[in-house]
Amino acid sequence: MSPEAMAAMDSVIAKVSAQIPDQPKTQQMLSHFIQEYFVACDVGGQPSEMTAEKIASAIQFGMKYGMGEDKYTFGVSHEALREPFDYYTWGCDFFRPTMDLSNSVVLGDENLKEAFRQVAAGENVVFLANHQSEADPQVFSLLLEKVGLGEEAAQVRYIAGHKVTTDPLAIPFSMGRNLLCIHSKKHIDADPETKPAKQKQNLQTMSAMLKIMRKGGASLWVAPSGGRDRRDVSVSLSEPPSIPIAPFDSKTVDMFRLMGNKSKVPTHFYPLAMVSYELCPPPDTIEAGVGERRNVRYSPIGIAVGKEVPNVGGLECRHAFTEHAQEEVQGGYKQLVENIRENVPFRCAA
Repeated sequence: MSPEAMAAMDSVIAKVSAQIPDQPKTQQMLSHFIQEYFVACDVGGQPSEMTAEKIASAIQFGMKYGMGEDKYTFGVSHEALREPFDYYTWGCDFFRPTMDLSNSVVLGDENLKEAFRQVAAGENVVFLANHQSEADPQVFSLLLEKVGLGEEAAQVRYIAGHKVTTDPLAIPFSMGRNLLCIHSKKHIDADPETKPAKQKQNLQTMSAMLKIMRKGGASLWVAPSGGRDRRDVSVSLSEPPSIPIAPFDSKTVDMFRLMGNKSKVPTHFYPLAMVSYELCPPPDTIEAGVGERRNVRYSPIGIAVGKEVPNVGGLECRHAFTEHAQEEVQGGYKQLVENIRENVPFRCAA
């Protein structure tokens, strides 16, 4: 980085550390996040004063709404906060300079446009996606914007696990998104004492989702794996990372198919492959708590939307439906990686 960027970064770190003098672990975590963001934005060509402003706002919002007396509490259903401050646009603009958009790829844009034509006609669309980074909502938004679907991107509703609504740094970004808040199967058993309350919330969320789908015109994003794809740690660090797509849970997919049928509104399912691991690489192992170490890289990203998976057949077809959706996602993911690597070799996890 330039001396100016280094000075700006050091200034932000000093100011943040001064606000929490008795929390050395938090200081260390935030300092790492600030350094990562500055380097990524510097590679992307953003002026250091803009980087300083953006990272400072993220941390201040995190302290205010994630740690302080004004801590934001999410209901089972959350509508994006766009006024008086637009958290949606702010979140997109925060990650935009870390994305190599010129080398990013969108495949299946006709399928995307067909999906949103169905939404505009009052029908429901569910995107069955793999999940790679905390920034996936921003990834989806900015790549939809790239193909002329910016307005539609803002209307997508995300099925959100507990981390993005309880982690102090994640909360401000989640405030700018339409959400349905659940506890994933991977984390619901972490604390037996809270399991009944989590199960109750999940039932309330399903009720809220059914109400939304009965109104029609809903676009939903869900990761049926219940979490992010993780690096294959058996692959040498000297090689490009290998990121297997986490298996889809057929019971999760079944539940969305059931909700679509119960809504009495035509509901369409599209496989959505996402390439975003390099942007914000997650920890190699699943951590039940919040406050994970944040990594940020200047990286190309990609999405591939396959053809609609017909919602036909009953329980006897459920595994075939899920397997078909996952195969389409895996195929789209492989094609995305190949396309990105044609322009930016070894800058994309496979």
